[in-house]
Amino acid sequence: MAQMNMIESIRSAMDVTMGRDPHVVVLGEDVGYFGGVFRCTDGLQRKYGEDRVIDAPIAEGGIIGTAIGMGVNGLRPVAEIQFADYIYPGYDQVVSELARLRYRTCGDFFSPVTIRTPCGGGIRGGQTHSQSPEALFTHVSGITTIMPSNPYDAKGLLISAIQSDDPIVFFEPKRIYNGPFDGDPEKPAVSWSSHAKGEVPEGYYTVPIGSAEIVKPGDDLTIITYGTLVHVAQASAELTGVDAEIVDVRTLAPLDIPTLADSVRKTGRCLVAHEATRYSGFGAELVATIQEECFYHLEAPIERIGGWDTPYPHAFEWNYFPGQKRIAAGIRKVMEAE
Repeated sequence: MAQMNMIESIRSAMDVTMGRDPHVVVLGEDVGYFGGVFRCTDGLQRKYGEDRVIDAPIAEGGIIGTAIGMGVNGLRPVAEIQFADYIYPGYDQVVSELARLRYRTCGDFFSPVTIRTPCGGGIRGGQTHSQSPEALFTHVSGITTIMPSNPYDAKGLLISAIQSDDPIVFFEPKRIYNGPFDGDPEKPAVSWSSHAKGEVPEGYYTVPIGSAEIVKPGDDLTIITYGTLVHVAQASAELTGVDAEIVDVRTLAPLDIPTLADSVRKTGRCLVAHEATRYSGFGAELVATIQEECFYHLEAPIERIGGWDTPYPHAFEWNYFPGQKRIAAGIRKVMEAE
């Protein structure tokens, strides 16, 4: 075991899989000599060579299209999109080609592409470096969508993704890339981001895709969330004193409905939170699913908290982001409802 932050665990996942399987290749903007804008691929080109860690032009459609062709021809490409905000030029390649390849060829062809991309705020990057577009991919049949909340899951899930024969979009919350951080005016007495750095096996292991995790058991309320907000939810529950059960979705599609539903049936109350824009965000799907599965067990309306329905701001980043005060207010609202 070693102490790793999420950047280190993601790099370790690629290192482990590349060492085990010569068909695994990495491509993207600045992933080679520079080691990636967040250094997630640092040292991989020196270790595995330019034929396996490939610096690509600034053309996201070309990166994803090339990865699809690599996958069809027997490789296991890991394509990095430098920021999730940049993925839109390659969105058609994902939706029209990658997601449908197995279906349109009646199973004759597939392309095991993993698309890694950092998402969300935390670096004051403004509207073009802070978006969380995960809901756009959960809507596409044929795409697996993952967002881990800690280094252990990040490494295990990324290894599982690279080994999978299905295409996967792997979102990495940049706010917890480096573990504990400063700059949040709502930061509580306890460092809620401390869990973003932890013990991670240095070798090979996997975390199952399609499985949610109960990160904190509780009896009063279920908080369903993912990514950075797993840690914010824990701090929010501490502020209120509510015995909340916190469920980390981890894999957004396919969704682990039994784990989510069992938790809500036990507590009778539910709050859903994510960083992305609230309207038509993935929280809407979570709320609808819980309503369908747990209606007769609910003792209060489901509360939904997300980012504001605006472009991601620069100067007011911490106002946009659902911090612990907003989530704590949502917890109290659900607990006070009759």
